[in-house]
Amino acid sequence: MSKPVTGDVPVATILVVDDMEANRYLAGSWLRRKGYRVVEAATGAEALETLAAEQPNLVLLDVHLPDVSGFEVCARIKADPETAAIPVIHMSATAIEPDDRTDGLNHGADGYVVEPVDPAELIAVVESALRYHRARADAEHLAGRLTKLTEATLAINSATTFDDFLTAVAGGAAAIFEVPAAALTTTPLGVPRVATVSGGETSVGAGAESALDDLIDVGFPPEARTVISDGQRPGWRAGRSSTIVLSRFKVDAPTICIAVDEAVATTEQARNLLIQLGQVAALAANAMRTLNEERNLAVTLQRSLLPRRLPSNSRLPMAARYQPASNHAEIGGDFYEVTDLDGRLLIAVGDVCGHSIKAATVMGEVRHALRAYAAEGHGLVQILDRLDAMLMRFHPDGLTTACLMLVDPESGAAEVACAGHIPPLVADHTGTRYLDVSGPLLGAGIARPESTKFDLPLGSLTLLVTDGLLERRGVDIDDGLAALAATVTSDADLDTLCDKLLKEFGHDAEDDIAVLSFRRR
Repeated sequence: MSKPVTGDVPVATILVVDDMEANRYLAGSWLRRKGYRVVEAATGAEALETLAAEQPNLVLLDVHLPDVSGFEVCARIKADPETAAIPVIHMSATAIEPDDRTDGLNHGADGYVVEPVDPAELIAVVESALRYHRARADAEHLAGRLTKLTEATLAINSATTFDDFLTAVAGGAAAIFEVPAAALTTTPLGVPRVATVSGGETSVGAGAESALDDLIDVGFPPEARTVISDGQRPGWRAGRSSTIVLSRFKVDAPTICIAVDEAVATTEQARNLLIQLGQVAALAANAMRTLNEERNLAVTLQRSLLPRRLPSNSRLPMAARYQPASNHAEIGGDFYEVTDLDGRLLIAVGDVCGHSIKAATVMGEVRHALRAYAAEGHGLVQILDRLDAMLMRFHPDGLTTACLMLVDPESGAAEVACAGHIPPLVADHTGTRYLDVSGPLLGAGIARPESTKFDLPLGSLTLLVTDGLLERRGVDIDDGLAALAATVTSDADLDTLCDKLLKEFGHDAEDDIAVLSFRRR
């Protein structure tokens, strides 16, 4: 590929190809006097070899060569992606008719001069071709960088964690400028984090607490949102100078710092690209922080609607977990409930369909109504019937699933009723099994079967979950149910089991998850 003709390369190299030494000398002397570097070749084969070795910025090519036509040499140059952009100017003292020039241009030549050629004309044609070549190379280079900026913008705005965000910012800078790069900011909790990308290797870790303050002190005016500066900066590539861009969404917002090698950001165009990347990062960071704040608020609200603590019963210890969906900030309708009814425990899990404040509100009403109906002394099926009627009357679009269990810790007598929910999983010394219970979901107004009574043996473990733990796009829920059953054992520690299930089954959940486990002993 030819060398770029830019301010960084002050001398353009020109390959003069002619089988006559006098012609090469004459053209070469004119070009050298104008400050160009000249290399020569006498044949087509030698020209192609020299082309690969010298990577000239322009080829001055005679049409008549002893081994191969200059037209063919030009065609080969233009057919090779590595050399296609190099301007080729044909010279000829004999092929001077319009058809000859047309033939040359059709083979890819960028110009055609007839010998004997005036020195001023030759220089003018060469400089014109080089200007066009430089403009096209610069445009292609900028287009490539803008494409990488677009790709970086997509990656930055697609990030779901701050480490992923910083990696996308540093990776974008490294891709755009083709040098090592770093990105530094603070998390919503004020913890400095830094990501570096160098030679295809990426690292993310804790940043020095003073690093960002040091960078800002260097030159971030109080009211500025984006600044760019050069020079050595603390904590980044010791001994090397860097160009730093500092950006923030607003004056009181946290700062994003991006650093690249100073040598690649010397032009106004490059510095503008770095500033654009900084502004993209600042906007994305603000959106991520806002989403994080909304999600934390949503989770806090969601948890406020769940039991603050579980009843303590030495014969029936239990553990529960709630995990919000990982991909959005909305709150959902998953819940669990445990109510002491004069020694017996009513245990329930459920899920109001949807993700919204409304779903959470309906969930709160269902949970409190469930407790009220239980306190009135209604049986499990009667509780479900009343919940069904309440939803149909006040929340006709609030379809809800639920599973209720009533357990006597002393005797082990148990009763279960389901409303469109995953049945309880029971593990004992004989293995694991899902209880054979079912029923229509709440809010549909459909008659439901009687509850199922059974005995819980000593040492048995029971697990209740919502479907967010198992449902995944493209995965049969029966496979999830089987995998869950294979994971649970009767001797598992309850808290450890809940954490393990969230880790193994809930790491990429698109829905909220409620998990409740208990053991009779």
